[in-house]
Amino acid sequence: MEALAADPAADQTDPVPEVVERPGRTGEFADFYRSHLGKVYRALALTLGNDDLAREAADEAMTRAYANWGRVSGLDNPGGWVFRVGLNWATSWWRKARREQVRLDDWLHPRTAGPDPVALAARAAVERLPLKQRGVVVCRVLLELSTAETAATLGISEGTVKSRLSRALTTLRQALEE
Repeated sequence: MEALAADPAADQTDPVPEVVERPGRTGEFADFYRSHLGKVYRALALTLGNDDLAREAADEAMTRAYANWGRVSGLDNPGGWVFRVGLNWATSWWRKARREQVRLDDWLHPRTAGPDPVALAARAAVERLPLKQRGVVVCRVLLELSTAETAATLGISEGTVKSRLSRALTTLRQALEE
């Protein structure tokens, strides 16, 4: 540790290392990461109703995708896999937090929201949906997954996707009409 501090070259390096892309799987993952991180984060933020938890979940899911890239890259929908891993991670986090009785007031209230009142109303309406309906809405609308892809991602039947989406959209229409 002291040898690193005494090395003058160590003081001249950038604090944020550059990503060195290698041909093959690492480069493929870097492309996947750049194109999917924002979308997965937004989907998790909307589903979970918490921007900070969504960021951690997206980061954790991408880390797991990288560790298993050989298998994940062969899936029909790696982005859906990452979303589901993030959602599972966040669900586990909530369970653990409840068991430990950690004070969650800061986590229960999103810290950022757009200034557009219509967008705020829509987000609030989506946040009031049950988690299972919210997950279906996010997959179908935000991630633009098909019914079959949504069913596979969430581990439910296509009929369940359709019924949850129908109930969720009815609830959202009623909430937004108010």
